[in-house]
This record gives sequence, structure tokens and C-alpha cells, in this order.
Amino acid sequence: MITIALSVVIGYIFGSIPSGLVLVKMVCGIDIREHGSKNIGTTNVFRTVGARMASFVLIADMLKGVAAVLLVRQLFAPGLSVELFTAIASLLGHNYSFLLGFKGGRGVATGLGLILLFMPDVCIFSFTLWLVLVYVTRYVSLGSIVAAFVTPIVAYVRDYPAELVLFALAACAFVIIRHYDNMKRLIAGTETKIKEGSMSNIKNQDKK
Repeated sequence: MITIALSVVIGYIFGSIPSGLVLVKMVCGIDIREHGSKNIGTTNVFRTVGARMASFVLIADMLKGVAAVLLVRQLFAPGLSVELFTAIASLLGHNYSFLLGFKGGRGVATGLGLILLFMPDVCIFSFTLWLVLVYVTRYVSLGSIVAAFVTPIVAYVRDYPAELVLFALAACAFVIIRHYDNMKRLIAGTETKIKEGSMSNIKNQDKK
């Protein structure tokens, strides 16, 4: 029980690191929560300051969950079940960070990194599907929802252990729940399509 508790704490703390907020403030000098959708995730960073910064945030968000699991693996060698508890705690931390008043991102990048760690082939399939949907529709939320939905199905079809299929289902639930407002806008036809932003746009807005 102590091992599980410590692993969950490690996962939650790592997941709570607000990569988007920290990196954008360090490099661009702005608080990403004051721009666009106010979200700290990759999509809002892309819309606000561009693809390069968004790619750094994406990688950082992917790595923090992976780092938590690898640290737990190194410290305790606990087995798959405890590693998955750590992974779920990382997703909770990302979505409900104690550093941000229990607010946060939507779990897509952190979940993607964890799926890559545990089920690389499933991750490649889901990420490719996400890319295709976003390229065709320009709706990041639609790509994220559909990719999340199919991930546990693909994990099941690929005959992964039940624990991993359940983890994929939990990660899927996190993403879909956090995209509830986006789903309402998609149905209403008012969802915003993806468009790259830049620091010059921010500066022009500040002058107004």
C-alpha cells in the first residue's frame, strides 16, 4: 500500500507541472491563461504563439507522465498495476493541477505519451488518426475525441492485457469529459477551427 500511495503521489505531482504555462512564460513572456481559450495545452499555445512553441509544450506534456512512470519503475520495480495507477495519477494531475487551483489541460498530450510508453503501436494508430482528422477538418477537438474513443478499442483488438485496455478506457474518459464543451460547440457548428498564431498578433492586440 505504501508503494501504491507513493507512486500515486509521484504521478500526480509530475502530472501537475503546468508545462504550457511555464514554457510560454519563460520563452514568450506571456501568461497563456490570458489568451485564446485560456487553456494551458498545446492547442491554445499553437493558436496563440505558434507551432514551434506548441511542439515544445506537446513534448513536455507527453514526457511528464512517462517520467513519473519510469521513476516509479526505477524506485520500486512495482509491476504493471502500480505503474498504471501512477499513469492515471499523472492524468489527474495534468487535468486538475494543484498548482493551478485544480484546473489544467485536457489530458491529450499526457495521455498520448503514456499510451506510447505502454502500447506504442496503439499510440501510432491513434496519433495518425488524430493527424488525419485535424488536417481534413481543422478541428483539433474532433480529432482528439475520436482518437481517444478508438484507443481502447484498438488496444483490445491488439490483444493487450485487460489492465492496459482499462487504462486506455480511463484515458479516453478523461479526454472526452474534458472536451464536453467542445462537443456541444461541434454539434452546434460553432467550434473554432485551428489556426496558427504568432507573437506579432499578441503584440498587436496589446497595442489596441
